[in-house]
Amino acid sequence: MTFSERNVLFKVGIVICTISFLLIVAASFLIIPAHPTMGVSAFRPAGFLHFLIGHILDFNYFAVHSSIIMSVLFSLAGICLIHYFFEHTSAPEILYIAFFAISLTFESIRLVLPLYYIFDIPSFYLLQITRLLLFARYFGVFSLFAASICSAGLEAQKASIIILVIFISALVITFSVPINTQNWDTSLNMINGYISTFRLIETIAFLATILSFLISVNVHGSKDYAYIALGVAIALVGRNLLISADNWICSVLGILLLSVGTWFMCSKLHNIHLWL
Repeated sequence: MTFSERNVLFKVGIVICTISFLLIVAASFLIIPAHPTMGVSAFRPAGFLHFLIGHILDFNYFAVHSSIIMSVLFSLAGICLIHYFFEHTSAPEILYIAFFAISLTFESIRLVLPLYYIFDIPSFYLLQITRLLLFARYFGVFSLFAASICSAGLEAQKASIIILVIFISALVITFSVPINTQNWDTSLNMINGYISTFRLIETIAFLATILSFLISVNVHGSKDYAYIALGVAIALVGRNLLISADNWICSVLGILLLSVGTWFMCSKLHNIHLWL
């Protein structure tokens, strides 16, 4: 993939994220007044930190709404900064990091649930759009793994094949997951089947990504890749907090970790490739 082709993808990402942001702003005028009338879910988000905080703070739909807006803003700001700093920089990994950033803009899909109650949207459409959200999430996680194997020595010329592989992998997982559109948790996420299995897949992808970047330390003889691995770990922890946040602590902590981790890995990657 050439510089110009990669930069076109960056610009397409900017357009997608901008549209998503404008839609979420427009939808907020309808959704925020409806928050007090929404039913209360019996489910809280899973996770150790959520379990601890859940005993201290009750859920807050305004915190959930804010976390979704923060996800979209992070995505828009992230892809704009990536395009600005990497437009003329040869870094094959940055394409996949950009995909990861863009994937967060699809968190706006969660606001379809309040709209589902306002406009009585058929559950069929709710099901399909939830699958789109799941696809974006797995595509984002697998994109970071693709970035790590590129840094470990995979040829950059195979970018099209890599994108196709992660696209198909995310698609297969998305359509393998049974989704109950009648049940959701307090973070406005639909309740999915095989939760433990797919959580294991995410954990394996997470560990494999970190390991690949650590291997790159020996491959390239640069300790900066170890810092990139640290940045990836921080970003993924923040992402998981943010996309399942149902209170202000998880929302704020999630966006901070996600932003710091992403800035950390992008800045180190930029330093590595700046003079190549």
